[in-house]
Amino acid sequence: MSASPPSPLPAHLRPIPVEIPATWTPEQALAVFELLDEIRDKIWSRYGSRLQGLIQEQQTSSEADHRNDITTSPDRPNF
Repeated sequence: MSASPPSPLPAHLRPIPVEIPATWTPEQALAVFELLDEIRDKIWSRYGSRLQGLIQEQQTSSEADHRNDITTSPDRPNF
């Protein structure tokens, strides 16, 4: 019995690959870098406190998952 291929994601859920041309001049690369930096600053000024809470929540969850992986690992003896 062969499995059917996964159905493609709807267009709004498909990742958008970002290609960075190898032909940019250093000036072009710097311009894009500065634009992204400005966008990041504007996002942070508007959503910073909420982003901090979300980042903290994700780190706490990740640390808890890591601790659970360590304590429940079959390769790790229980003391």
